[in-house]
Amino acid sequence: MKPSQKLSADLAVDMATLSPLVPQWWELWKRCPLATPFQSPAWLLSWWEIFAPGELFCGFATHEQKLEALFPFYLEKTDRGPRLLPIGISLSDYLDVLVDPQLPAIARAVVEKMCEARWLSWSFENMPPKALAEDLATPLCCKETLSAQEACPVLLLRGGRDLEDCVPARRRRQLRRAWRIAATVGEIRVLRYENEGEQFLDLLFALHSARWSEREQNGVLADRRVQNFHRLTLPRLAAVGLARCYVLTLAGRPVGAYYGLLHRERAYAYLGGFAPDVAEISPGAILIGQAIADAIDEGATEFHFLRGREAYKYGWGATDRWNRRRLWEKALIDA
Repeated sequence: MKPSQKLSADLAVDMATLSPLVPQWWELWKRCPLATPFQSPAWLLSWWEIFAPGELFCGFATHEQKLEALFPFYLEKTDRGPRLLPIGISLSDYLDVLVDPQLPAIARAVVEKMCEARWLSWSFENMPPKALAEDLATPLCCKETLSAQEACPVLLLRGGRDLEDCVPARRRRQLRRAWRIAATVGEIRVLRYENEGEQFLDLLFALHSARWSEREQNGVLADRRVQNFHRLTLPRLAAVGLARCYVLTLAGRPVGAYYGLLHRERAYAYLGGFAPDVAEISPGAILIGQAIADAIDEGATEFHFLRGREAYKYGWGATDRWNRRRLWEKALIDA
């Protein structure tokens, strides 16, 4: 990059500064080939609107007045000192920074700008393989810790919607059996629900709660704020074609729900729920099978089961990919 070219790095510490960047944020997100829906404004802005657990602290860089890099973080005050954490933490399976692939060096300017602030640690959480954040140069004022964090099993998609070329034979037999058993109970249908977000979420929340209540446990949706987050997020995802939501009905009764995403040849199985009294028909497996088949039809080459090493994921033929955590710690906080 030539010195004469106009480069500017700055911080957005309130929504008045960040909001005008949202249209360009969308464009930058589209230019980043490995960006997932979890880095989109639809997801991260909704998270911030609901939770906002600290002070907004987003680094960004523009080149010739065009947004070329965005680091969406917030500053949290703790007993051990202030730390930077990514917006979307906890509910997002993949997190990363956004940097235009044509200008990778511009990220350094953002890091330098963010290092001017008084924080003690800066944590990059759940970085997927090949995350841009892994390529950032460690600031001279920091020591670094890099560690494996969570496994995210991924199924490579091949062949047609019969799943013969990508799903193990045993799981395909189990899937056919589930359909046969369900058919003996009543008419079985899988319905798409992207444009009926509120109705879909009501069903998902009820089914998810029923499943976990039977186990006398709280599911991830027990927190009302998490439910509000999804009520805000899903319509925004659906508006840009990222949502893939299904409801399974048996004899007209909703018995299963699947909340997924799809973007750039990658499908993501985010959340599900089913009625415990029909567990014998494997409603979750029927919905996942439908989601995989439809993803293949849409040209997807990967199906991401996301965080967690539950046994059922490997039954579909998924193999682990590990997210990593990168931690920078300042030796001293500037006086």
